[in-house]
Parts: sequence; structure tokens; C-alpha cells
Amino acid sequence: MDIRFVQRGADIDDKLREYMEKKISKLEKFFKKILNCQIVVTHHKGSFNVETTANANGVILRAEEDATEPRKAFDQSLKNLERRIKKYNSYLKDRAQLGAGEEFSFSVEEPVESEPEAAVIDKVKKVEVHPMEAAEAIMQMELVGHAFFMFQNADTGEINVVYKRGEDSYGLLEPIR
Repeated sequence: MDIRFVQRGADIDDKLREYMEKKISKLEKFFKKILNCQIVVTHHKGSFNVETTANANGVILRAEEDATEPRKAFDQSLKNLERRIKKYNSYLKDRAQLGAGEEFSFSVEEPVESEPEAAVIDKVKKVEVHPMEAAEAIMQMELVGHAFFMFQNADTGEINVVYKRGEDSYGLLEPIR
């Protein structure tokens, strides 16, 4: 597994880097097809933010945590990522038992981020959309830890968005033409 580190305002010493590599490599016991991982460590105003992202055969799994120490933030983030991988494995097993045996693969980059006060777009991301059902889109949204997810509806061919409405409810946005 290829592991990449990104540091933003923080320095990762060799001891911490080895610790992170050792722990992140253990993810393969939960899911064998993890191609690569990225660990982003950001230090801002006395707090460390660690974002761990794993590419599991085209499916992006992401977790992010804040703490006063980078090691603690990493451990919390890794725990959340492990939980998401287990959830994804469970989803795949359930899907296989229902007879939907074909594998699917898709990738997602982070959504466009903008300041709510100012109407200035300061970051644009390109997002690949693949045909899938709304249930698969909800699962992918949960795996990346976002509040919404854009996808191509397999039934209609249109671009749709699923979004989180509350604890256990979701919404679906469909275009009208």
C-alpha cells in the first residue's frame, strides 16, 4: 500500500511518521484492496487536524479529526476510518447476498468549498460521476463523511444529489428540465 503524507503548518517527525505508517498499514486486515492512503496533518491555532483518506479499489473512504496533539488526532481519525471500512465491507456482503454480484468502482474528490458570507468561489474540484442507485450514493456519501453526494442516477441517467437531512433520514435532489 502506498502511503502519502501532506503537512500544512505542521512538522511530522520520523518517529510519528513511522507510527502512522505502521497503524495505517493494518487497515489491510479489514479490506485487502486498499491501493493507497493519504494522511494530511494541519496545524492551525494550537489545534491539529488529521485527515486520513483511503482508496479502496476506487472507493474513497475518508475520516477527519481534530485534537491538541497530532498523534491523538490521527488515532481518532484512524478509528473512524476503520469503522467506515467495516461498514463498507458489511454493505458489500449484504449486496452480494442479494445477488447484485457485479463490482462497481467510482472515485470522488472533495466538493466545492466556499465561504457562506462571500459569494466568491475559491476552490473548484472536478468530480467523476458514475451510474449508481440512490442507496449506493448514500453509502458512498457516508464513507467519505460528507453531508451530500453527487451521482448519475442509474435509472434516469440524470445527475442527482443525495443529502443528509437528520440523524437517519436522507433527501434526493432530481433536476427538472
